[in-house]
Amino acid sequence: MTSPTALDAAPASLPRAARDAVIGIGFLCVMDALIKLLSARYPVLEIAFLRFAFGSLAILAILAVVRPPVPSRETVRINFVRALLVVATAVCFFYALSVLPLADTVALSFLAPIFMALFAALFLGERLDRRVLAALAIGFSGMLVIVFGGIGLEAGARNLLGIVAALTSAVTYALAMVLLRARARRDGIVAIVAFQNVFPALVLAGPAAFVWTPLALSDTWLFALIGVLGVSGHLMLARAFRAAEAARLAPLDYTSLVWASVLGFVLFAEVPGVATIAGAGLIVAAALVVSRR
Repeated sequence: MTSPTALDAAPASLPRAARDAVIGIGFLCVMDALIKLLSARYPVLEIAFLRFAFGSLAILAILAVVRPPVPSRETVRINFVRALLVVATAVCFFYALSVLPLADTVALSFLAPIFMALFAALFLGERLDRRVLAALAIGFSGMLVIVFGGIGLEAGARNLLGIVAALTSAVTYALAMVLLRARARRDGIVAIVAFQNVFPALVLAGPAAFVWTPLALSDTWLFALIGVLGVSGHLMLARAFRAAEAARLAPLDYTSLVWASVLGFVLFAEVPGVATIAGAGLIVAAALVVSRR
């Protein structure tokens, strides 16, 4: 267990936890847009490795200042398991970003909070009732609207694989965030985020070497920015999840659709279609049903 730091201090209220979550989500949305921008020039495995490698440099610099105690063996073991989930989430989501429009990818990821509420009930003992099952049905309907009315399958295997990858990332992300909720009150936030960057970088180093494309000097600062944004976003999310239930914060993920729509239009001239907005609306409604008390 680590000693308290300013980052470890839990927000005093749900509104403050919500504020931290929204800021963290904003950082991660900008990171996703930059990753999509670079996906045209670099393989997904290389992008994922560099995201965590630069993130490791950023969080290790913070660790040098904070100097937390050496983590216990249990902390290392559980956070390594969570790191594997983070790797799966990143690789699947980054691939989806490379083949699907930004807003559509983010909209499909909106199923994650529904799974988060389900997993929180199963693994953390948070309250589960029939509303979760109803939300799953509504959210699944929204996903079908996006897939068949927005993205479509006419573009072939790449679209289909992108859809599967986005949905897989929603499940693994939900598991990772619930595990974060379980550990956030025991482990220091800085330590959690350090594990979340260093372990994935080590896991991805070998696979990335097999597909490596030489890094252009002009892109180095973008990857460094991606690493800093990732660390900053997860520090804010870890702080938020330390103070509030996973199901209460889950609907805030939907602020990312605003970010994704704006960034997709500015950077990629993407305009969300009616089906994407309608499907996202169904999924948002589903998560709001889950989060009500």
